Amino acid sequence: GWTLFFWAFWLAWGPFVGVFLARISRGRTLREFIIAAITVPVICDFLIVTTFGNSALYEVLHGNTSFAEEAMESPEQGWYSLLEMFPGATFIIGLATLSGLLFYLTSANSGAMVMSTFSASIPDPAQDGPKWLRIFWALVTAVLTVAMLIAGGVSTMEHATLIFALPVTVIAYLVMMSFSKALRMERVQMDGVVQVQRGSSRERTWRQRLAGLRHYPDADEIRSFTADTVAPALDEVHTEFTRLGYDATLTCGEDAATSLPTWTLLVPLEHHRGFQYMVAPVTTPVPSFGGRRAQSQEDYLRLEVFDQTGTRGYDLNGLTTQQIVDDVIDRYEMHLSFLTESASTDTRSRLTPPVTPVAEPSLIKDEE
Repeated sequence: GWTLFFWAFWLAWGPFVGVFLARISRGRTLREFIIAAITVPVICDFLIVTTFGNSALYEVLHGNTSFAEEAMESPEQGWYSLLEMFPGATFIIGLATLSGLLFYLTSANSGAMVMSTFSASIPDPAQDGPKWLRIFWALVTAVLTVAMLIAGGVSTMEHATLIFALPVTVIAYLVMMSFSKALRMERVQMDGVVQVQRGSSRERTWRQRLAGLRHYPDADEIRSFTADTVAPALDEVHTEFTRLGYDATLTCGEDAATSLPTWTLLVPLEHHRGFQYMVAPVTTPVPSFGGRRAQSQEDYLRLEVFDQTGTRGYDLNGLTTQQIVDDVIDRYEMHLSFLTESASTDTRSRLTPPVTPVAEPSLIKDEE
């Protein structure tokens, strides 16, 4: 029974805890995430459960039947009865109560944050749900918790967890399958990139690189650079693709978070994932180190490149028209190499799905 309960408990908590940890771990590698967010907490839990769990078993196995009955009938009271058996019981009980309160508050806060994000329309993925919605979900969680405790205590909450976790079980397996597929696709995509010998034409000059370290463009500058440099570069490439017989399209959109223009070049490839080169603004915090910073400026804008799987993580701002043209061709060559590599390692249905234009970057959740 306990095994089934804990499995259901983990599954019921999994969705919002996973999203919360991903939200606060943006920019970390999978290795760092596994060590800091999974391995270390599990080791701490293992030590705590081993210490107190074995202590409780020791009492039961050595004939303390009153404690055993109390723990079975009222686990919450049995927990405090166990702590009373330790030296310095007053201090330990106070510390345990404080830890329990902090555990509940932080868990409720993270759960409310995730639920507010799920139930709100957020144009900027760097932002969370509105505060009023977070307060609403925190109150709903508190009311449900109190109601279940009044209705039947811990056992009622256990039964509710089992019920709530059942549909999540199916979703969890689908998420694991999707995550595995995404990692395999990323691996093949990186293998395809390795096959391309990138030229130096797109690389910034050392003066461009140094200037970029001390410059944080605002919306007006990004709008001007997009119109004067990005749009002509993509139009030139689109014209050449069309002249060569490709069914290429170049469209201009608007980013929901910044109201700035976005440009998307699509080149469909029959029976394979199409090529996409999308340039869109991304709001980024101004670093507090390494360069000049205006005191009133907290964020700046980057013009990042998005393909079918999301952002490629680099900024086009400051490049010349020719450098952007060369970057498009580099990316197209990498895409063809990716298709070649994926065809030799796996089936088309898994690694090269049909072309589907990616959503605006403001709607793309952090996939790192």
